[in-house]
Amino acid sequence: MEYPPEVLRLFDAYVHNVIDRRAFLDRAAAFATSTVTAAAFLEALNPRFAEAQQIKPDDARLHAEHVAFPSPHGNAKASGYLARPGKHDGGKLPAVLVVHENRGLNPHIEDVARRLALEGFLAFAPDALAVKGGYPGDEDKARELFATLDQAKTREDFVAAVAFLRARPESNGRLGAIGFCWGGGIANVLATRLPDLGAAVPFYGMAPPIDAVAAIKAPLLLHFASDDERINA
Repeated sequence: MEYPPEVLRLFDAYVHNVIDRRAFLDRAAAFATSTVTAAAFLEALNPRFAEAQQIKPDDARLHAEHVAFPSPHGNAKASGYLARPGKHDGGKLPAVLVVHENRGLNPHIEDVARRLALEGFLAFAPDALAVKGGYPGDEDKARELFATLDQAKTREDFVAAVAFLRARPESNGRLGAIGFCWGGGIANVLATRLPDLGAAVPFYGMAPPIDAVAAIKAPLLLHFASDDERINA
């Protein structure tokens, strides 16, 4: 389906809590046609996790589980999804922290962790919404919960997740970070905070404060779209 640019901008505002579902439908109706309604735009743009899945959760080639990790805020609920190759020679593995969008640890991000595990990495995807009971299984509810997080504390939880991942007995201590949207911003933040970070790969996401850029020592692979008004600003 071809989408009018205005509809894509509306959807971007919708997924980032700038407008609600009703406002999206009302405004997108101006671009509807005889065959495509505003509701059809929304249905087509919303993620379909099952269709995007590449590695099944019970794939025999890997071992995956949800685990808890220590939070600097005394939060006993800090947790994430840990995946590693099911069979390897017992040697230590390089690690990758996988950081989700502004909706918590959804099935797509768990699938990304499994993909990395099958490439020979120890992959860990923390859930920022663990303090709110975890990803609720509904994208709208997830965005609502995400907006209630203390972002400063959440960033520190991801720094703590790095320490947890590096300390795992399967880890060789080398670590990279990959993030998507909000998670891309976290990958950028980690690059400014961790001088020994092996690499950071943000798929768009907010840039770090300009005065922190000089602290970045890790190589970065930066993905940005040429037409993304909000992020490119």
